[in-house]
Amino acid sequence: MSTRTSALDAVVFGVDIQSGDVRGDAPSYALAVYDGDDVSRDVVSHRKLRRLIDDEEPAIVATDNMYELAADKDQLIHFLGSLPAGTRLVQVTGAEQPEPLSRVANRHNVPYGKDPMQEAEAAARLAAHNVGHEVSAFTDTTSVKVARGRSTGSGGWSEDRYTRRIHGSVRKRAREVESELEDANLEYEREVREAYGGFANAVFTVAARPGDIPVSRNRSGDVRVEIERQRRDGIEFEPLVKRRDHVIVGIDPGTTTAVAIVGLEGEVLDVWSSRTSDTAGVIEWIVERGRPIIVAADVTPMPETVEKFRRSFDAAGWAPQSDLPVDEKQHRTRDHPYDDDHQRDAMAAALYALDAHEDQFERIADKLPPGIDRGEVTARVVAGEESVEAVLTDLTDDEDSEEESTDHEPRELTAEERRIKDLERQVDRLQSHVERLEGRVAERDERIDELETELGVARREERKEVRRDREVSRLERKANRLERERDAAREEVETLEKKVERMKALWKLDHSNFSDVSAEKEGLVPVKVVEKFTKGAIREANEQYGIASGDVVYIRDASGAGRSTAELLAGFDPRVVLKDGGLSEIADELLFENEIPVGPADDVAMQEVDELAVAREDDVEAVVDDWHDRAADRRRDRKAAMVDQLISEHRAGDNEV
Repeated sequence: MSTRTSALDAVVFGVDIQSGDVRGDAPSYALAVYDGDDVSRDVVSHRKLRRLIDDEEPAIVATDNMYELAADKDQLIHFLGSLPAGTRLVQVTGAEQPEPLSRVANRHNVPYGKDPMQEAEAAARLAAHNVGHEVSAFTDTTSVKVARGRSTGSGGWSEDRYTRRIHGSVRKRAREVESELEDANLEYEREVREAYGGFANAVFTVAARPGDIPVSRNRSGDVRVEIERQRRDGIEFEPLVKRRDHVIVGIDPGTTTAVAIVGLEGEVLDVWSSRTSDTAGVIEWIVERGRPIIVAADVTPMPETVEKFRRSFDAAGWAPQSDLPVDEKQHRTRDHPYDDDHQRDAMAAALYALDAHEDQFERIADKLPPGIDRGEVTARVVAGEESVEAVLTDLTDDEDSEEESTDHEPRELTAEERRIKDLERQVDRLQSHVERLEGRVAERDERIDELETELGVARREERKEVRRDREVSRLERKANRLERERDAAREEVETLEKKVERMKALWKLDHSNFSDVSAEKEGLVPVKVVEKFTKGAIREANEQYGIASGDVVYIRDASGAGRSTAELLAGFDPRVVLKDGGLSEIADELLFENEIPVGPADDVAMQEVDELAVAREDDVEAVVDDWHDRAADRRRDRKAAMVDQLISEHRAGDNEV
C-alpha cells in the first residue's frame, strides 16, 4: 500500500451506521476522526454529525456506502450541497458497484473489524491513503445572482422613484460583485436583465467553487445575493487518485532512469525518463500510475537497481534469456512514441514481459466468473504464485459468509429453558425502563450539543482574534518598513537640498547683475572643478553642476588624456582650462587647434567650497592673455617650419633634375 497521505492536510471523518436506519427515526453513527496519527471515536446522532462537519470542516467524510448518510438520491444531493467548501464525500468501496469493505481493507493492509466503529475507522484510514471515489453532484462552476431584495410595489414614495432606487441598487451591487471577481482573477460570464433605472438582476456564471469566490450570500435592504453551485445531471464518481489498475513496469536504469507503464491489455499507459530523480521519486511516479504485477528489464541478468524496484512492489520479475538486440527493441516499440533510447528500452522490456505472460493472462481470464476483478486475481497468481482457484476461494469467502440456518423439531421446554424465557421477559421490562432513561439522557445530550455549539462559536471567534493579531503584526512590520524608507528619503532630500544651495551660490557668481551679489564678490569668476582628465570625470562634473560654453574649467590631474577625452572637453567650449600636471601631446594639440586656452592652475588664486571654486577675474585674464601670446609664437614657429620644409623639398626637386 502506498504511504502517501495527501488527504491528511486536515482531519478525515470515517462514518458508519451504529444503530437505526437513515430512512427511519434517529439513526446513530459511529464516528472515527483520523488526523494521520491518532484516532478519536464517538457515537453521534445525525444532527450532531452534520454540526461537527460544519464546525470542523474535515477534508474528507469517508463511508463504505453513501446511502448510509441519505435516504435517497435527492437527500444525498442536498447533503452534498450542504458540505463545507473544502469537504469531500468519499465512498471508499468503489463507484457504482462497490466492493465489500473487508476486501478493500485487506487489499490495502488496513485494520478491519465488523464492529461499526472499526468499519468507520477503516473507512477513514482508507480515504486518508487516497483509496476510494469522491461522490459529486455539483460541477466546479458557481452561479452568483444579484437581484431585487424586495418587491417594486409602492414603498411610500412615488412608485417610479421607488422602482428606480431598487434597480439602481441592484446595478451598483452587481458592479461591485464584478469588480471583486476581477480582483480575484476569476473567469466568469455575465447576464444582465436591465430594467427601469438599472438592473432587475445580474447573473454571474463563475468558473470556481463557492469557497474560492470572494462574494458571500446575503440580503441587505433593496438587494439580495444568491450563490449556488451548478448541479450535474446525476451523481458522479471521481477516483481520489488514478492509480488503481494493475500494470506491467519496464525499467532501464543508469545515469538516466527510464520507466514505462503497460496495461494488462497491452496498451502503453505512460513512459518517462529522468537524470535527477532518486529511487523514491521513481517509485512515487510508478505508484501514481498503477500497481505493478511484473517489473521487467531488457538485459540479463536483471540489474540490481531493477531488482530493488521489484522487491519494493513485491512484484514478479522478468528478464530475457539474453540481452534484447536494438533492432528487436525498435521493432517492438515502433507503434508507440518515445523521447529517447532509454524510454525505448524500458518500453521494450515491459512489452516483451507482456508477451511472455500473455498465455497465462488469457488462462486466468478464462477461469474468472463475472464480477471478479481480473487485475487482482492476475496479480496474486503471477506475483504471489497462488492458484486461480485458491484466489477465487479467498475472494468469495466474504460474500459467502451467510449464517447457516437449521430447522428444529418442536419440543417441550426444559425447566432451564423456561427460566431463560422468564429472564428474557424480565430483560424486556428492564429494557423499557432503560429506554425511558435513555430519553432523559437524550435530553441532556441535546443540552450538551447546544453548549458544544456555543463552544464552537467561541473557538471560531478566538481563531478570528488570532488571525486579527497576525494581521496587525503584519501591518506593524509594514509600517516600520515604510518609516525606514521615509527616513532614508528624508536624508536623500537633505543631501539634495545642500547641493541645490551650492548650485545657487554658483549661479549667483555666474550672474554679475544678480541683486544679491555683494560688492566684495565682484571681480570673481566661478570655476568648474574636474577631478581627472577622463571622460567619466568630465561627465560627472557636467551632471553635478553643468559645464557651459565660456566656463573656467580646473582639472586637478591633467595627465593621461587622449584624443576622445580632449574632444569631449572641447565640445563644451570652455573659456580657459586650468590644469595641474602636464598634458599629453595629442590632448594639447587638439585643444590648441580648437583655440581653447590652457594654463597652469598655480598662476590663478582659487578658493574651493565643496565641489565648487572661485577665482579672481584678473588672474584668469592673465592666463588667457599669456596663452594667446604663446599661441601666436607657436603659430609663427609652425609657419617658419613649413616654409623651411617647402624650401628643402624644392631644392631636393632641383637636384634631381
